[in-house]
Amino acid sequence: MIGEAVTVALKDATYAADWVLDGTSAIAALASAEHQAVLLDLGLPKQSGMDVLKRLRQEGNAVPVIIVSARDAVEDRIKALDLGADDYVLKPFDVHELLARLRAVIRRHNGQAAPVLSNSTISLDPVTREARRGDAAYVLSAREFSLLQALLLRPGAILARSELEERIYGWNEEVESNAVDFLIHGVRKKLGADSIKNVRGAGWMVDKPA
Repeated sequence: MIGEAVTVALKDATYAADWVLDGTSAIAALASAEHQAVLLDLGLPKQSGMDVLKRLRQEGNAVPVIIVSARDAVEDRIKALDLGADDYVLKPFDVHELLARLRAVIRRHNGQAAPVLSNSTISLDPVTREARRGDAAYVLSAREFSLLQALLLRPGAILARSELEERIYGWNEEVESNAVDFLIHGVRKKLGADSIKNVRGAGWMVDKPA
């Protein structure tokens, strides 16, 4: 029930969320595709959450990990953090706090300290989902937001179509034909034709901060 509720909350917050129910599947999923962050329970069948975390870090996977567990012993929290967890959230939790912690670890992982993402020209507020350019504010659709967030988390980096699709769609969602092109057109229409740049044959990017 908690997993279903968190998955719905993540999708409502514009994340493409993938959900697995045991530790072995979690390791396989994380090896098969890049993820922005992991919400990891400790009491998993087949392999425990601690085992999953230890395996990730041994393999050099630096994906941010937030432990979500009912285990409130100080020893468990210390062990998880020492194994490489980025945060530890106790059940029961407020989903809004969980989302705030998720935004924070993703920002830190991408070298962003400020809560609002910006490249000096465009800014994006993950809380209100509002994009700004100059004095003008714009409301983005959920998938437009996901696309622009992916680009602004790594300004100056070129993201390929497949990377952007992974940020927009979960495993069980069908990727619509030319979806990325359609979303980029929508963002450019609102924020300006130069807001997202196309790098022929490689992908798309937003400029680095001036």
